[in-house]
Amino acid sequence: MAKKLRCGVIGVGMGKGHIKGYQSHPDAEVVAVADTDPVRLQAAADELQVPQRYTDARRMLRRENLDIVSIATPNKFHLPLALAAFDAGCHVLCEKPMALNAAEGRRMIAAAKKARRRLMINFSYRFTEQAAALKQQVDSGILGDVYFGRTVWHRRRGIPRFGGWFGIKKLSGGGPLIDLGVHRLDLALWLMGYPKPQWVMGGTWSPIATRLAKEQGKKFDCEDLACGMIKFQNGAIVEIEASWAANIAEHEWMETRLLGTKAGLVQRNRNEGYEFEAEIFLERSGAQYDMKLHPPVPGSQSSYYHFVDCIRNKKPHIATGEEGLIVMEILDAIYASAKQGRPIKIG
Repeated sequence: MAKKLRCGVIGVGMGKGHIKGYQSHPDAEVVAVADTDPVRLQAAADELQVPQRYTDARRMLRRENLDIVSIATPNKFHLPLALAAFDAGCHVLCEKPMALNAAEGRRMIAAAKKARRRLMINFSYRFTEQAAALKQQVDSGILGDVYFGRTVWHRRRGIPRFGGWFGIKKLSGGGPLIDLGVHRLDLALWLMGYPKPQWVMGGTWSPIATRLAKEQGKKFDCEDLACGMIKFQNGAIVEIEASWAANIAEHEWMETRLLGTKAGLVQRNRNEGYEFEAEIFLERSGAQYDMKLHPPVPGSQSSYYHFVDCIRNKKPHIATGEEGLIVMEILDAIYASAKQGRPIKIG
């Protein structure tokens, strides 16, 4: 009987979800966790029954002989920790965004190739029942050629841990675009088959968060709303919008729409929360039809289960570092366009 894959998680805030995800797979065991906060570390490890705990992630990597490492830390530390994990012979599942910028992402991919280890980015919104079912339909050709899309994640007031690292650009790389928009952008691109971007036009603003930060004495130097238009080499265009603070009716609004030559689709949240629904709109014999997905959808897996399964069974995994890099190149271009006031070419 094959030994279970030994997993470690760095960062036990968001990393608690990684621990639970690995523990759901019969061929994986979480043997160690690391976090710089000893109180948070002990609480999470006790709750989830992880035996080894470290306040120094590099020490964990040196001592534990891990097969898989999750990196769930502030974005600034994704690159150095990924490089250390590859040096230790580990496969890496890295939280989104993969790094602070595309240049760092390229270094991560090069290190993974040199170590002959896998790099997966935790684009978790691919791993919902609705997304899996939509992907199956899109791959069957139901949409035809996708020529336009709009992908959105807005919050009326939802700055994560206001005053913490999320709003400090040197730690996060940006605001809601790199935090929320990254998920919706990846979902749209994945459903489209990841076309190659050609140029990007974007804008960023922060009127609400800047005022709130000043009033509350908090540090904040990121945008609170960003938008972009991405033109692809195949002629398609996708619009992206993301905000932590916007004067809208909804508390939380997530929606991805794609329009194709044969049909269109939408994936969106329900009741301003984190439950989702999906529909496809098409024409048959001159009549208009709506196809609504009714869960549960068989066969959908979490990103953590998928990564373990692919490594164990030597299958390709999705949400690759190369796809993560394309997302980073687009995000970099949106920020650059907003700063320079002109379109930015990619590639």
